Amino acid sequence: MQSDGEFIKFLGEGGFGSVNLVKYTNNDGSSFHAAVKSSYAYNYDHLNREFQILSELRGYPRIVRCFGDSLEQGYNPRRRKVYNLLLEYASEGSLSSFMDNYIDRKLPESMIRDFTVMILQGLVIIHSHGYVHCDLKSHNILVFPSRGSCSCSYELKIADFGHALEVGDVPDFWEVDFPFLGTPSYMSPESLRDGVARKSLDIWSLGCLVLEMFTGEAPWNGFKTNDLVNRLLDGKAPEIPESVPCDAREFIEMCFARNPRERGDVYKLLSHRFLDRAQERTEKIFPVAVSEEEKITSVAVAEDTGDWLLLDFNLVSVQ
Repeated sequence: MQSDGEFIKFLGEGGFGSVNLVKYTNNDGSSFHAAVKSSYAYNYDHLNREFQILSELRGYPRIVRCFGDSLEQGYNPRRRKVYNLLLEYASEGSLSSFMDNYIDRKLPESMIRDFTVMILQGLVIIHSHGYVHCDLKSHNILVFPSRGSCSCSYELKIADFGHALEVGDVPDFWEVDFPFLGTPSYMSPESLRDGVARKSLDIWSLGCLVLEMFTGEAPWNGFKTNDLVNRLLDGKAPEIPESVPCDAREFIEMCFARNPRERGDVYKLLSHRFLDRAQERTEKIFPVAVSEEEKITSVAVAEDTGDWLLLDFNLVSVQ
């Protein structure tokens, strides 16, 4: 059991609510900080679905952790009823804010390689459970100080599953006049045509993320939404500058393949030569080949040393 939380500071706001840093004290006197995502009652279903997905993915090291067995009920300062989702707090902030610490927001090449591996490791878990994140972007990647034995100073976790869908689903809000499953500048061309959630969408968004870490700019920077729609429907991809290393360019181009089937899956991308050296530094997760008809249901995790290892997978048919 824990006491009511003590408000520490405001962290941010999105389309479905606000996020605050809150300190909780347990009955034994210990305390912990949580990033509390709050929504009004009319957004309960949306927030609860995010909680259900995070609960299913709980325990995987590249996915932000949620606390509790259900959403908490509470009241905001205006005494309006809200529902709260408690999440682990990322002291380094989002990847987007983390990039602000570097000149022109461009990350070092070795760090980009490490971070790309970590994001892919998170996508391994998401996709193997039959989900598409649908809103992979720098604001939805959280940065934590490294707790493991790898040489990386930071670790990434994928957050904000508010737009996540099961593979093949079409969201109720999708419409031809605004054909985006998530943030427009990270969307793939085919997702605009029918609104179907496919794993290839997350791969395209990953390409946008890697490009952003190299250039310091969000994809399609300066384009208006209508112009962006036209370019995407014409099969265009964000321009990759000559300054991007050759192997990184090949990786991004694979993510931006016009034919979604040519983008490959997360396993193929993890084996790309762009990530060879990064795998040696960051590989705490050992991906296994999982078919479209199976998903990971449980995993053994080594917690005693702080190292996370996927050691023992249980697979079940989802046909």
